Amino acid sequence: MRIHFIAIGGSAMHNLAIALHKKGFNVTGSDDAVFEPSAGRLARFGLLPSEMGWHPEMITTDLDAVILGMHAFVDNPELLRAQELGLKIYSYPEYIYEQTKNKLRVVIGGSHGKTTITSMILHVLNFHGKDFDYLVGAQLEGFDTMVKVTDSAPMIIIEGDEYLASPIDRRPKFHLYKANIAVISGVAWDHVNVFPTFGEYMLQFEAFINTIQPGGKLIYCEADKELRNIVEVSNSEITKIGYEIPAHDVKSGITYLLPQNLPLKVFGDHNLMNLSAAKLVCKEIGINEDAFDEAIISFKGAAKRLELLFSENNTSVFKDFAHSPSKVKATVEAVKSQFEERKLVACLELHTFSSLNKNFLLQYADTMIQSDNPIVYIDEKTFQQKKITPFSEIDVRTAFKNDRLTFFDNANTLGQYLRGLNFKDTNLLMMSSGTFGGMDLIKLARELNI
Repeated sequence: MRIHFIAIGGSAMHNLAIALHKKGFNVTGSDDAVFEPSAGRLARFGLLPSEMGWHPEMITTDLDAVILGMHAFVDNPELLRAQELGLKIYSYPEYIYEQTKNKLRVVIGGSHGKTTITSMILHVLNFHGKDFDYLVGAQLEGFDTMVKVTDSAPMIIIEGDEYLASPIDRRPKFHLYKANIAVISGVAWDHVNVFPTFGEYMLQFEAFINTIQPGGKLIYCEADKELRNIVEVSNSEITKIGYEIPAHDVKSGITYLLPQNLPLKVFGDHNLMNLSAAKLVCKEIGINEDAFDEAIISFKGAAKRLELLFSENNTSVFKDFAHSPSKVKATVEAVKSQFEERKLVACLELHTFSSLNKNFLLQYADTMIQSDNPIVYIDEKTFQQKKITPFSEIDVRTAFKNDRLTFFDNANTLGQYLRGLNFKDTNLLMMSSGTFGGMDLIKLARELNI
């Protein structure tokens, strides 16, 4: 098979390119820019384009398929050439389905927790030596790549994103996988540039339920009232299985699963919810409760999800991918409740399209209320790049409904402020899907005043 990737440098795209290369396909690709870690990974397998830019002459009639990445534009010269030649053009979720339509497909959807639930399932399956394919949105310990597609594996575990499939396919990605077993972890409005109202966003999850294959299973969070409502009214021919937070106890900063008293390496109500979902999925694919428990106690979490960067005496520094309101609230509450005897400095960087929308900013109300010292940072360059009128400190405080909140728009000033605080018996939580203006968080952690 000869496959060409337009915009090969994307996170999922480059991982799928490597997976197909490993499968023995002849893979080529192009992009206008490829950054790390994509560049290094592609180069290791001989797939990094020798020259950046678009090359329509690479699009020929002997290609079996063209896979189109989300950050290409509709007037991309390679895309136009492929359309002119009548070639089969896939989005990457479409192609994942094409490669796995004869397998059992487990799809993990939801506004939050997708990566962690998927990672937990992969960890358990890997621990027990099972044969499986996967697509996950983070780099996991024990896994070389974020995508694996083979001929031999009987099932695939897919993290199902609700964002659009490609520039010419405006369907949400998770609609295209046609799950046999599906999870919805919860629903909280996101991607306002595509779904401008909460109602439109909710419709995508209703449609997702309808894509579950007849006789399939839906595992969902019963604690989410909005989700429970759409699940209960669905008349799809599927089995619906709800889940809640499992019985647990927290002692000396460690969470134990009850009644077995199993110590976990992860914590927080949101992660316990994620664990419940993963356990139910594993049960459906042949991993019993004892086998699940045996494996899950060694699960350290997905990359950038409550990742411990530093710990000394009664001070710990955590990094988390949280950026949407529901994720921020869950993460702040998790760290605060896990270490009740410590103060919490919580710092959130806003840089996604949704979070920089002044109307959507109101969704962050009370999300950081449990932090003793809440901080919001927005890189001043982000406003310039996105051509958005900068927020003032009053704008941010008002939206977050938090008069104690401090606002920064310069990374150096933020770093100086944090280094000037007293972190004795205090944790620091840094939340962002960005980079805090390129700040070295591990260096910062070591330089804190403890």
